[in-house]
Amino acid sequence: MTEGVGKSGRIPGERSLRPLSGVLAAMAVSLTGTRISAVALPWFVLVTTGSATRTGLVAFVEMTPYVLVKAFTGPLVDRVGPRTVSWTTDLVSAAAAAAVPLFHTLDLLSFPLLLALVAVIGAARGPGDLAKEVMVPEAAERGGVPLERATGLSGVIERLASTVGPATGGALVMLLGPLTGLVVNAGCFALGSVLIGLALPHGMGRAAEDVPASADAPAPGYWRRFGEGFTFLRREPLLLAVVVTVGITNLLDAAMSTVLIPVWADASEHGPAAIGLVGTAMGAAAVAGSLIAAAAAHRLPRRAVFFTGFLLAGAPRFLVLALDAPLGVVLAVFAVSGFGAGFINPVLGAVLFERVPRPMLGRVNALGDSLAWAGIPLGGLLAGAAVTAAGLAPVLLVCGVAYFLTTNLAGLRPEWRAMDRERRQVLDPAA
Repeated sequence: MTEGVGKSGRIPGERSLRPLSGVLAAMAVSLTGTRISAVALPWFVLVTTGSATRTGLVAFVEMTPYVLVKAFTGPLVDRVGPRTVSWTTDLVSAAAAAAVPLFHTLDLLSFPLLLALVAVIGAARGPGDLAKEVMVPEAAERGGVPLERATGLSGVIERLASTVGPATGGALVMLLGPLTGLVVNAGCFALGSVLIGLALPHGMGRAAEDVPASADAPAPGYWRRFGEGFTFLRREPLLLAVVVTVGITNLLDAAMSTVLIPVWADASEHGPAAIGLVGTAMGAAAVAGSLIAAAAAHRLPRRAVFFTGFLLAGAPRFLVLALDAPLGVVLAVFAVSGFGAGFINPVLGAVLFERVPRPMLGRVNALGDSLAWAGIPLGGLLAGAAVTAAGLAPVLLVCGVAYFLTTNLAGLRPEWRAMDRERRQVLDPAA
Protein backbone atom coordinates (compact mmCIF):
# COMPACT_ATOMS: atom_id res chain seq x y z
CA MET A 1 0.00 0.00 0.00
CA THR A 2 1.13 3.56 -0.67
CA GLU A 3 0.81 5.46 2.58
CA GLY A 4 0.28 8.91 1.07
CA VAL A 5 -1.27 10.53 4.12
CA GLY A 6 1.07 8.99 6.62
CA LYS A 7 4.17 10.29 4.85
CA SER A 8 3.46 13.87 5.81
CA GLY A 9 3.06 13.21 9.51
CA ARG A 10 0.93 15.14 11.95
CA ILE A 11 0.94 18.91 11.53
CA PRO A 12 2.85 20.30 14.52
CA GLY A 13 1.32 22.82 16.89
CA GLU A 14 -2.15 23.40 18.26
CA ARG A 15 -5.05 21.88 16.39
CA SER A 16 -7.40 24.26 14.62
CA LEU A 17 -10.55 23.67 12.61
CA ARG A 18 -10.19 27.05 10.91
CA PRO A 19 -8.31 25.80 7.80
CA LEU A 20 -10.76 22.96 7.16
CA SER A 21 -13.73 25.25 7.78
CA GLY A 22 -12.25 27.82 5.41
CA VAL A 23 -11.63 25.28 2.63
CA LEU A 24 -15.13 23.81 2.98
CA ALA A 25 -16.74 27.26 3.05
CA ALA A 26 -14.84 28.34 -0.06
CA MET A 27 -15.89 25.12 -1.78
CA ALA A 28 -19.49 25.76 -0.77
CA VAL A 29 -19.79 29.24 -2.22
CA SER A 30 -17.83 28.61 -5.41
CA LEU A 31 -19.66 25.35 -6.16
CA THR A 32 -23.03 26.94 -5.41
CA GLY A 33 -22.27 29.75 -7.84
CA THR A 34 -21.20 27.23 -10.47
CA ARG A 35 -24.43 25.26 -10.02
CA ILE A 36 -26.48 28.45 -10.36
CA SER A 37 -24.62 29.23 -13.56
CA ALA A 38 -25.24 25.67 -14.80
CA VAL A 39 -28.96 26.54 -14.86
CA ALA A 40 -28.72 30.17 -15.93
CA LEU A 41 -26.15 29.95 -18.72
CA PRO A 42 -27.65 27.08 -20.77
CA TRP A 43 -31.13 28.62 -20.42
CA PHE A 44 -29.79 32.02 -21.52
CA VAL A 45 -28.23 30.49 -24.63
CA LEU A 46 -31.26 28.31 -25.38
CA VAL A 47 -33.85 31.11 -25.17
CA THR A 48 -31.72 33.70 -26.97
CA THR A 49 -30.57 31.44 -29.82
CA GLY A 50 -33.19 28.66 -29.87
CA SER A 51 -30.39 26.22 -30.65
CA ALA A 52 -29.59 23.04 -28.70
CA THR A 53 -26.35 22.80 -30.69
CA ARG A 54 -25.18 26.24 -29.56
CA THR A 55 -26.16 25.39 -26.00
CA GLY A 56 -23.93 22.33 -26.18
CA LEU A 57 -21.15 24.38 -27.79
CA VAL A 58 -21.09 26.80 -24.85
CA ALA A 59 -20.68 23.87 -22.45
CA PHE A 60 -17.88 22.50 -24.65
CA VAL A 61 -16.04 25.83 -24.71
CA GLU A 62 -16.19 26.13 -20.92
CA MET A 63 -15.16 22.60 -20.04
CA THR A 64 -12.37 22.11 -22.60
CA PRO A 65 -10.12 24.79 -21.05
CA TYR A 66 -11.17 23.54 -17.61
CA VAL A 67 -9.83 20.07 -18.33
CA LEU A 68 -6.72 21.12 -20.25
CA VAL A 69 -5.55 23.84 -17.86
CA LYS A 70 -6.27 21.67 -14.82
CA ALA A 71 -4.19 18.84 -16.27
CA PHE A 72 -1.08 21.02 -16.52
CA THR A 73 -1.55 23.01 -13.31
CA GLY A 74 -0.70 20.21 -10.88
CA PRO A 75 3.06 20.90 -10.72
CA LEU A 76 2.33 24.61 -10.21
CA VAL A 77 -0.05 23.88 -7.34
CA ASP A 78 2.53 21.63 -5.70
CA ARG A 79 5.24 24.29 -6.18
CA VAL A 80 3.63 27.63 -5.23
CA GLY A 81 0.96 26.24 -2.92
CA PRO A 82 -2.78 25.67 -3.43
CA ARG A 83 -3.80 28.66 -1.31
CA THR A 84 -2.28 31.17 -3.73
CA VAL A 85 -3.64 29.35 -6.78
CA SER A 86 -7.13 29.16 -5.27
CA TRP A 87 -7.73 32.80 -4.41
CA THR A 88 -6.16 34.22 -7.57
CA THR A 89 -8.06 31.96 -9.98
CA ASP A 90 -11.34 32.63 -8.15
CA LEU A 91 -10.84 36.35 -8.76
CA VAL A 92 -10.29 35.72 -12.48
CA SER A 93 -13.46 33.59 -12.63
CA ALA A 94 -15.43 36.32 -10.85
CA ALA A 95 -14.30 38.98 -13.32
CA ALA A 96 -15.12 36.89 -16.39
CA ALA A 97 -18.52 35.83 -15.02
CA ALA A 98 -19.44 39.45 -14.23
CA ALA A 99 -18.45 40.52 -17.74
CA VAL A 100 -21.20 38.42 -19.38
CA PRO A 101 -24.20 40.35 -17.98
CA LEU A 102 -22.28 43.62 -18.22
CA PHE A 103 -21.59 43.27 -21.95
CA HIS A 104 -25.13 42.01 -22.59
CA THR A 105 -26.58 45.07 -20.83
CA LEU A 106 -24.37 47.29 -23.00
CA ASP A 107 -25.54 45.36 -26.09
CA LEU A 108 -21.94 44.29 -26.79
CA LEU A 109 -22.26 40.56 -26.12
CA SER A 110 -21.83 38.74 -29.41
CA PHE A 111 -21.85 34.94 -29.43
CA PRO A 112 -18.06 34.72 -30.07
CA LEU A 113 -17.43 37.07 -27.13
CA LEU A 114 -19.68 34.93 -24.94
CA LEU A 115 -17.65 31.87 -25.92
CA ALA A 116 -14.40 33.69 -25.07
CA LEU A 117 -15.62 34.73 -21.61
CA VAL A 118 -16.95 31.26 -20.88
CA ALA A 119 -13.56 29.82 -21.90
CA VAL A 120 -11.80 32.12 -19.42
CA ILE A 121 -14.16 30.99 -16.65
CA GLY A 122 -13.40 27.36 -17.43
CA ALA A 123 -9.64 27.91 -17.61
CA ALA A 124 -9.63 29.61 -14.20
CA ARG A 125 -12.05 27.20 -12.53
CA GLY A 126 -9.89 24.16 -13.21
CA PRO A 127 -6.88 25.22 -11.11
CA GLY A 128 -9.17 26.77 -8.49
CA ASP A 129 -11.12 23.56 -7.95
CA LEU A 130 -7.91 21.51 -7.91
CA ALA A 131 -6.30 23.75 -5.30
CA LYS A 132 -9.24 23.44 -2.92
CA GLU A 133 -9.30 19.65 -3.28
CA VAL A 134 -5.56 19.41 -2.55
CA MET A 135 -5.92 21.45 0.66
CA VAL A 136 -8.46 19.04 2.21
CA PRO A 137 -6.06 16.42 3.70
CA GLU A 138 -3.70 18.96 5.26
CA ALA A 139 -6.61 21.01 6.59
CA ALA A 140 -8.03 17.81 8.09
CA GLU A 141 -4.73 17.06 9.81
CA ARG A 142 -4.50 20.57 11.22
CA GLY A 143 -7.93 20.05 12.77
CA GLY A 144 -7.38 16.46 13.88
CA VAL A 145 -10.26 15.28 11.64
CA PRO A 146 -10.14 11.71 10.21
CA LEU A 147 -9.46 11.69 6.48
CA GLU A 148 -12.59 9.80 5.46
CA ARG A 149 -14.72 12.17 7.51
CA ALA A 150 -13.08 15.18 5.85
CA THR A 151 -13.68 13.77 2.37
CA GLY A 152 -17.23 12.92 3.42
CA LEU A 153 -17.77 16.51 4.54
CA SER A 154 -16.42 17.82 1.26
CA GLY A 155 -18.88 15.47 -0.44
CA VAL A 156 -21.69 16.91 1.68
CA ILE A 157 -20.63 20.41 0.64
CA GLU A 158 -20.65 19.42 -3.02
CA ARG A 159 -24.12 17.88 -2.69
CA LEU A 160 -25.47 20.86 -0.75
CA ALA A 161 -24.24 23.10 -3.56
CA SER A 162 -25.96 20.79 -6.03
CA THR A 163 -29.17 21.24 -4.04
CA VAL A 164 -29.11 24.95 -3.29
CA GLY A 165 -27.52 25.98 -6.60
CA PRO A 166 -30.09 24.56 -9.05
CA ALA A 167 -33.01 25.63 -6.85
CA THR A 168 -31.63 29.15 -6.58
CA GLY A 169 -30.70 29.20 -10.25
CA GLY A 170 -34.15 28.04 -11.35
CA ALA A 171 -35.87 30.62 -9.13
CA LEU A 172 -33.58 33.44 -10.29
CA VAL A 173 -34.07 32.55 -13.95
CA MET A 174 -37.84 32.34 -13.57
CA LEU A 175 -38.23 35.55 -11.54
CA LEU A 176 -35.37 37.80 -12.66
CA GLY A 177 -33.91 36.26 -15.80
CA PRO A 178 -30.81 34.16 -16.48
CA LEU A 179 -28.32 37.01 -16.34
CA THR A 180 -29.09 37.55 -12.66
CA GLY A 181 -27.83 34.04 -12.03
CA LEU A 182 -24.54 34.92 -13.70
CA VAL A 183 -24.16 37.99 -11.48
CA VAL A 184 -24.68 35.80 -8.41
CA ASN A 185 -22.11 33.35 -9.79
CA ALA A 186 -19.53 36.14 -10.04
CA GLY A 187 -20.24 37.17 -6.46
CA CYS A 188 -19.78 33.60 -5.24
CA PHE A 189 -16.36 33.34 -6.88
CA ALA A 190 -15.29 36.63 -5.30
CA LEU A 191 -16.46 35.50 -1.86
CA GLY A 192 -14.62 32.19 -2.23
CA SER A 193 -11.40 34.07 -2.94
CA VAL A 194 -11.84 36.18 0.21
CA LEU A 195 -12.56 33.12 2.37
CA ILE A 196 -9.40 31.34 1.24
CA GLY A 197 -7.32 34.46 1.83
CA LEU A 198 -8.64 35.01 5.36
CA ALA A 199 -9.02 31.48 6.73
CA LEU A 200 -5.90 29.69 5.52
CA PRO A 201 -2.32 30.33 6.65
CA HIS A 202 0.30 31.38 4.10
CA GLY A 203 2.23 28.49 2.57
CA MET A 204 -0.46 25.92 3.36
CA GLY A 205 -0.10 22.90 1.10
CA ARG A 206 3.54 23.53 0.23
CA ALA A 207 5.17 20.10 0.07
CA ALA A 208 8.27 19.21 2.02
CA GLU A 209 9.97 18.06 -1.18
CA ASP A 210 9.75 21.62 -2.53
CA VAL A 211 12.30 22.77 0.04
CA PRO A 212 15.79 22.01 -1.36
CA ALA A 213 18.06 19.88 0.83
CA SER A 214 20.72 22.61 0.57
CA ALA A 215 20.97 26.12 -0.76
CA ASP A 216 22.80 24.82 -3.84
CA ALA A 217 20.19 22.14 -4.67
CA PRO A 218 17.74 23.40 -7.31
CA ALA A 219 14.04 22.64 -6.97
CA PRO A 220 12.69 20.09 -9.47
CA GLY A 221 11.60 21.61 -12.77
CA TYR A 222 8.04 21.78 -14.07
CA TRP A 223 8.30 18.95 -16.62
CA ARG A 224 10.08 16.68 -14.15
CA ARG A 225 7.24 17.20 -11.68
CA PHE A 226 4.66 16.60 -14.39
CA GLY A 227 6.41 13.40 -15.47
CA GLU A 228 6.56 12.12 -11.89
CA GLY A 229 2.81 12.55 -11.53
CA PHE A 230 2.14 10.81 -14.84
CA THR A 231 4.44 7.90 -13.94
CA PHE A 232 2.82 7.44 -10.55
CA LEU A 233 -0.70 7.43 -11.99
CA ARG A 234 0.28 4.98 -14.73
CA ARG A 235 1.53 2.48 -12.13
CA GLU A 236 -1.69 2.54 -10.07
CA PRO A 237 -4.22 0.09 -11.66
CA LEU A 238 -7.02 1.04 -9.27
CA LEU A 239 -6.68 4.76 -9.92
CA LEU A 240 -6.58 4.14 -13.68
CA ALA A 241 -9.75 2.03 -13.47
CA VAL A 242 -11.45 4.82 -11.54
CA VAL A 243 -10.37 7.39 -14.13
CA VAL A 244 -11.78 5.40 -17.08
CA THR A 245 -15.09 4.58 -15.42
CA VAL A 246 -15.68 8.05 -14.05
CA GLY A 247 -14.59 9.57 -17.37
CA ILE A 248 -17.38 7.82 -19.25
CA THR A 249 -20.04 8.55 -16.64
CA ASN A 250 -18.93 12.20 -16.47
CA LEU A 251 -19.46 12.53 -20.22
CA LEU A 252 -23.00 11.18 -19.86
CA ASP A 253 -23.70 13.35 -16.81
CA ALA A 254 -22.52 16.42 -18.71
CA ALA A 255 -24.85 15.59 -21.59
CA MET A 256 -27.69 15.30 -19.09
CA SER A 257 -27.09 18.53 -17.18
CA THR A 258 -26.05 20.89 -19.97
CA VAL A 259 -28.41 19.84 -22.78
CA LEU A 260 -30.82 16.99 -22.10
CA ILE A 261 -32.51 18.42 -18.99
CA PRO A 262 -32.90 21.96 -20.42
CA VAL A 263 -34.31 20.53 -23.67
CA TRP A 264 -36.64 18.24 -21.70
CA ALA A 265 -37.82 21.16 -19.55
CA ASP A 266 -38.50 23.23 -22.66
CA ALA A 267 -40.19 20.42 -24.63
CA SER A 268 -42.37 19.32 -21.69
CA GLU A 269 -43.35 22.95 -21.00
CA HIS A 270 -42.27 22.63 -17.38
CA GLY A 271 -39.90 25.57 -17.90
CA PRO A 272 -36.69 26.56 -16.09
CA ALA A 273 -38.25 25.95 -12.68
CA ALA A 274 -38.26 22.21 -13.47
CA ILE A 275 -34.49 22.32 -14.00
CA GLY A 276 -34.11 23.66 -10.49
CA LEU A 277 -36.60 21.15 -9.07
CA VAL A 278 -34.86 18.05 -10.46
CA GLY A 279 -31.49 19.39 -9.38
CA THR A 280 -32.82 20.11 -5.90
CA ALA A 281 -34.46 16.69 -5.57
CA MET A 282 -31.27 14.94 -6.57
CA GLY A 283 -29.04 17.23 -4.54
CA ALA A 284 -31.09 17.01 -1.33
CA ALA A 285 -31.07 13.22 -1.42
CA ALA A 286 -27.36 13.26 -2.23
CA VAL A 287 -26.73 15.35 0.88
CA ALA A 288 -28.37 12.59 2.95
CA GLY A 289 -26.20 9.97 1.25
CA SER A 290 -23.06 12.03 1.78
CA LEU A 291 -23.86 12.59 5.46
CA ILE A 292 -24.21 8.85 5.98
CA ALA A 293 -20.94 8.31 4.12
CA ALA A 294 -19.19 10.94 6.27
CA ALA A 295 -20.46 9.33 9.49
CA ALA A 296 -19.96 5.67 8.60
CA ALA A 297 -17.57 5.47 5.63
CA HIS A 298 -14.91 3.65 7.66
CA ARG A 299 -17.39 0.84 8.40
CA LEU A 300 -18.80 0.38 4.89
CA PRO A 301 -17.44 -1.98 2.18
CA ARG A 302 -16.14 0.55 -0.31
CA ARG A 303 -16.48 -1.45 -3.50
CA ALA A 304 -20.09 -2.52 -2.87
CA VAL A 305 -21.07 1.01 -1.85
CA PHE A 306 -19.34 2.52 -4.87
CA PHE A 307 -21.06 0.38 -7.51
CA THR A 308 -24.44 0.39 -5.78
CA GLY A 309 -24.25 4.16 -5.76
CA PHE A 310 -23.57 4.22 -9.49
CA LEU A 311 -26.40 1.74 -10.15
CA LEU A 312 -28.86 4.12 -8.52
CA ALA A 313 -27.31 7.35 -9.76
CA GLY A 314 -26.99 6.56 -13.46
CA ALA A 315 -29.43 4.93 -15.86
CA PRO A 316 -32.74 5.58 -13.99
CA ARG A 317 -32.50 9.34 -14.56
CA PHE A 318 -32.16 8.99 -18.31
CA LEU A 319 -34.90 6.41 -18.61
CA VAL A 320 -37.52 8.34 -16.62
CA LEU A 321 -37.04 11.40 -18.84
CA ALA A 322 -37.18 9.26 -21.98
CA LEU A 323 -40.52 7.79 -20.86
CA ASP A 324 -42.01 11.30 -20.48
CA ALA A 325 -43.13 10.47 -16.95
CA PRO A 326 -45.06 12.98 -14.83
CA LEU A 327 -42.97 15.55 -13.01
CA GLY A 328 -43.64 13.92 -9.63
CA VAL A 329 -42.26 10.59 -10.83
CA VAL A 330 -39.23 12.33 -12.35
CA LEU A 331 -38.49 14.05 -9.03
CA ALA A 332 -38.80 10.76 -7.12
CA VAL A 333 -36.39 8.97 -9.46
CA PHE A 334 -33.89 11.83 -9.30
CA ALA A 335 -34.09 11.74 -5.50
CA VAL A 336 -33.23 8.02 -5.42
CA SER A 337 -30.40 8.63 -7.87
CA GLY A 338 -29.09 11.46 -5.73
CA PHE A 339 -29.04 9.30 -2.61
CA GLY A 340 -26.88 6.75 -4.41
CA ALA A 341 -24.61 9.43 -5.85
CA GLY A 342 -23.94 10.81 -2.38
CA PHE A 343 -21.81 7.78 -1.51
CA ILE A 344 -19.54 7.87 -4.56
CA ASN A 345 -17.23 10.86 -4.10
CA PRO A 346 -16.43 10.31 -0.39
CA VAL A 347 -15.21 6.81 -1.25
CA LEU A 348 -13.16 8.05 -4.19
CA GLY A 349 -11.65 10.91 -2.20
CA ALA A 350 -10.50 8.67 0.63
CA VAL A 351 -8.96 6.16 -1.79
CA LEU A 352 -7.09 8.91 -3.65
CA PHE A 353 -5.67 10.58 -0.54
CA GLU A 354 -4.58 7.22 0.89
CA ARG A 355 -2.77 6.04 -2.23
CA VAL A 356 -1.03 9.25 -3.35
CA PRO A 357 1.97 10.69 -1.43
CA ARG A 358 1.18 14.15 -0.07
CA PRO A 359 3.92 16.01 -2.02
CA MET A 360 2.46 14.65 -5.30
CA LEU A 361 -1.23 15.29 -4.61
CA GLY A 362 -1.44 18.32 -6.87
CA ARG A 363 0.00 16.80 -10.01
CA VAL A 364 -1.55 13.31 -9.60
CA ASN A 365 -4.96 14.73 -8.72
CA ALA A 366 -4.73 17.17 -11.64
CA LEU A 367 -3.93 14.43 -14.14
CA GLY A 368 -6.52 12.01 -12.76
CA ASP A 369 -9.27 14.63 -12.65
CA SER A 370 -8.45 15.93 -16.11
CA LEU A 371 -8.54 12.48 -17.66
CA ALA A 372 -11.78 11.69 -15.83
CA TRP A 373 -13.24 15.01 -16.97
CA ALA A 374 -11.94 14.78 -20.53
CA GLY A 375 -15.34 13.69 -21.84
CA ILE A 376 -17.28 16.47 -20.12
CA PRO A 377 -16.64 19.08 -22.84
CA LEU A 378 -17.86 16.57 -25.43
CA GLY A 379 -20.95 15.62 -23.42
CA GLY A 380 -22.93 18.75 -24.14
CA LEU A 381 -21.59 19.10 -27.67
CA LEU A 382 -22.47 15.53 -28.67
CA ALA A 383 -25.82 15.65 -26.90
CA GLY A 384 -26.80 18.86 -28.64
CA ALA A 385 -25.92 17.46 -32.06
CA ALA A 386 -27.61 14.12 -31.29
CA VAL A 387 -30.84 15.74 -30.10
CA THR A 388 -30.93 17.91 -33.22
CA ALA A 389 -30.45 14.84 -35.43
CA ALA A 390 -32.49 12.14 -33.67
CA GLY A 391 -34.71 13.78 -31.07
CA LEU A 392 -34.65 13.80 -27.28
CA ALA A 393 -36.11 10.38 -26.33
CA PRO A 394 -33.72 8.19 -28.41
CA VAL A 395 -30.70 10.06 -27.08
CA LEU A 396 -31.88 9.61 -23.48
CA LEU A 397 -32.37 5.87 -24.00
CA VAL A 398 -28.91 5.39 -25.53
CA CYS A 399 -27.26 7.36 -22.73
CA GLY A 400 -29.10 5.35 -20.05
CA VAL A 401 -28.03 2.02 -21.53
CA ALA A 402 -24.43 3.24 -21.90
CA TYR A 403 -24.35 4.34 -18.25
CA PHE A 404 -25.67 0.99 -17.03
CA LEU A 405 -23.20 -1.05 -19.08
CA THR A 406 -20.21 1.10 -18.16
CA THR A 407 -20.65 0.92 -14.40
CA ASN A 408 -21.63 -2.76 -14.29
CA LEU A 409 -18.95 -4.06 -16.67
CA ALA A 410 -16.26 -2.04 -14.90
CA GLY A 411 -17.08 -3.73 -11.62
CA LEU A 412 -16.04 -7.10 -12.99
CA ARG A 413 -12.38 -6.08 -13.34
CA PRO A 414 -9.96 -7.29 -10.58
CA GLU A 415 -8.41 -3.85 -9.93
CA TRP A 416 -11.43 -2.82 -7.88
CA ARG A 417 -10.67 -5.39 -5.17
CA ALA A 418 -7.84 -3.13 -3.99
CA MET A 419 -10.46 -0.59 -2.92
CA ASP A 420 -11.51 -2.75 0.06
CA ARG A 421 -8.02 -4.15 0.64
CA GLU A 422 -6.73 -0.60 0.96
CA ARG A 423 -9.21 0.13 3.71
CA ARG A 424 -8.33 -3.02 5.62
CA GLN A 425 -4.64 -2.09 5.58
CA VAL A 426 -5.37 1.41 6.84
CA LEU A 427 -7.52 0.11 9.70
CA ASP A 428 -5.13 -2.75 10.54
CA PRO A 429 -1.50 -2.11 9.50
CA ALA A 430 -0.64 -5.69 10.34
CA ALA A 431 -3.16 -7.06 7.79
